[in-house]
Amino acid sequence: MPTDRAAAAGEFGAGRVLALARSCHPAPTLLVTAVVLALAAASGRGARGCTVIALATLAGQLSVGWCNDRVDLARDRAAGRRDKPLAAGAVRPGTVSAAAGTALAVCAVLSPAAGVAAGAAHLAGVAAAWAYNLGLKRTVWSPLPYALAFGLLPGFVTLGLPGHPWPPAWAVAAGALLGLGAHGANVLPDIGADLAAGVRGAPQRLGAGRTRVACACALAAASAVLVLGPAGRPGAAGWAALAATGVLSVAAAAAPGGRGAGRTPFLAVQAVAAVDVALLVARGSALH
Repeated sequence: MPTDRAAAAGEFGAGRVLALARSCHPAPTLLVTAVVLALAAASGRGARGCTVIALATLAGQLSVGWCNDRVDLARDRAAGRRDKPLAAGAVRPGTVSAAAGTALAVCAVLSPAAGVAAGAAHLAGVAAAWAYNLGLKRTVWSPLPYALAFGLLPGFVTLGLPGHPWPPAWAVAAGALLGLGAHGANVLPDIGADLAAGVRGAPQRLGAGRTRVACACALAAASAVLVLGPAGRPGAAGWAALAATGVLSVAAAAAPGGRGAGRTPFLAVQAVAAVDVALLVARGSALH
């Protein structure tokens, strides 16, 4: 019956939309957007400024996520990645390409609305992420786009404030270190599969063990910068956070490698990253 066909078409359409949403890497997309929004609010940006920053960040992250899945389509299909909607055939390649391009265009329009200098900082970070997707991920320079993109995020927040202040050096350094740690944490679980597929970025060249150590060191250094960098005494909470991240970083770096290591080192790295993000947001009022 016509009604049944219409219902089936609606369900099919909803499935495609859901598959497209899952292709954007929703967890990191929403996390980065929430962190930048929290930084903007803590720095004193008004409701309009926070809204523009959040929407521009979301558009940029959507474009990066869709670009990543589209570029990796052949490799994901060869690896049998049924968890990737595009590789599994749940959404068409042309749809993902169009979504990535549209999101990038929206990001390009919205970013300068947060301030010309702020928008330039954000677009430079998004360009670095696209460069990673389009080829740098396969080179020894793979950490640089992460360091640049994360290091510029505080500038996206502060450069649109009155006087257009550049963020303090500690905020840029902490962002860059977080980016380096995020790169390692993101690649760490898939190093074996990446090597089999011919992807030889810096973490793949280092191997899982040394990448885990480098990642833990970068995140521990970010913790130290976030606690000790801003003016004034760190306070009990700051020292406690620094001690916690130190212990977790040592646990992640010193854990034995191989199949018997389990997920403990990876979870320890994730925990350090979570504490660092919380510290960065807590320091939002000191960005200018």
